[in-house]
This record gives sequence, structure tokens and C-alpha cells, in this order.
Amino acid sequence: MKETAKNTEDDKMPFTQHLEEFRKRLIIICIAVGIGFIATYSVSDKIISVLKKPLGQDLIFISPTEAFFVNLKAAFFLSIIITIPITLYQLWKFIAPGLLEKEKKATIPFVVFATIMFCIGGLFSYSIILPFGMKFLLGYGSHEIKPMITLNNYVSFTTRLILAFGVVFELPLVMLFLSKLGIVSPDFLKKNRKYAFLLVFIVAAILTPPDVFTQVLMAIPLIILYEASIILSKIVYKKKKEKNESQNES
Repeated sequence: MKETAKNTEDDKMPFTQHLEEFRKRLIIICIAVGIGFIATYSVSDKIISVLKKPLGQDLIFISPTEAFFVNLKAAFFLSIIITIPITLYQLWKFIAPGLLEKEKKATIPFVVFATIMFCIGGLFSYSIILPFGMKFLLGYGSHEIKPMITLNNYVSFTTRLILAFGVVFELPLVMLFLSKLGIVSPDFLKKNRKYAFLLVFIVAAILTPPDVFTQVLMAIPLIILYEASIILSKIVYKKKKEKNESQNES
């Protein structure tokens, strides 16, 4: 009863108070990213060297300020990566007031598993998608058409792709959370599979650079993750059913 009352009270929280809470969490995230940026700027050249490995060739820059701004971009990218646990923690704290006390205790598991899934997505993009994609796309070069990729274009391409894959790999965890809350069910996910696949390609088109090949490379893992989400949802609903049956028997 206390948990229900607490949720009811939170549900009645004014919209302006929700905005203020969101602003507070956003400020904390920005401060963390800013501190991370200052800490990582000194190794920005090493970040660029790591990002360049899947390409297998040298990069060029065509304006005097390009290398400077790309170093800033690389430091900012690494800062976002290393502060992911803080970002996820602040996100959880924002939604926690609407949860039951038992669900609020899942803060650490949520942050840990969400961080792991983000890192898996980023590593998958860096170690598999990028080398394969670069080899395919640069394969269109010839003796008459030689690829000369600029530093800014390449770093923008790789960082966007890595971050995008990190985000989309959170899909099973999001679906697991929604299933626990009873917002989605396995039947709902299966029934709307075709619409989900359409949405997958739309999301891939938004998150990736504007070429069909890269969009397909993202869409395929997303579809696999969606199917994995259905399995996780089934497990959650099976446990809920067993729990309800045991409570009814008692």
C-alpha cells in the first residue's frame, strides 16, 4: 500500500517539477562530460590513431583548423564513452520516482548491464562493422579514382557509427524493463514485428551516415536484438505468471 501511495504521489508531480528534475540531471551529465573532455584532450591524438585503424590508410586535412577541431571532437567522443555510467545513473534517477521500491533497488544492475551493452555495441561497430564497411566502400576506388579521406569526415563517420551502435544495443535491456513494468508483452512484440522492422530501418537511416550499405549494417543487428527482446520478454512474463500462480496457491 505504501508503494502504491508513493507512486500515486509521484504521478501527481507537476510537469514543471519534472522539467526541473530533468534539467538537474542534464546539468550533472554535462558537467561530467565536460570534466571528461578536459581529462581526455591530452590523448586526443591517440584516440584518432585508434579510430583510424579500421581504415588502413592515412588521412588528410584540407583546412588549417580542421586538425585542431577534430582533436576536440575526438576528446569529446571519448568523454561521452567514459561517462556513460554517470549518464545512465542520472537517467535512472530521473525515472526512479515513478517506480516501486523494489524496482528502485535495481539501480546498480541497470547501470552495469546498460554500460556493458553500450560497450558491446561500440566494440561490435569498431571491430566488425567498420573494417568490413571500409573495405566494401573503399573497394569502389580504382587507378582513376583514388580515395583521399579527410580527417574530419572520417572521425565524424566513425564516432557517429560507434555511438549509434552503442545506443541501439540497449534495445534488449529497454524491452526487458518495459516488460517488467507490463507496458509491453511477448505477444505485443510478435504481433507488431513488421512495424518494428520498418521502424528499425527508419532508425538506422537516422543514426547512420546517408548511405544504404551502412544503414543495412545497422538494421541487421537491430532486427536480431529485437528478436532477442521477444525472448527476454517471454522469460519475464513466464516468471511473473509462475509468481502469480504461487501467490494464488498460498
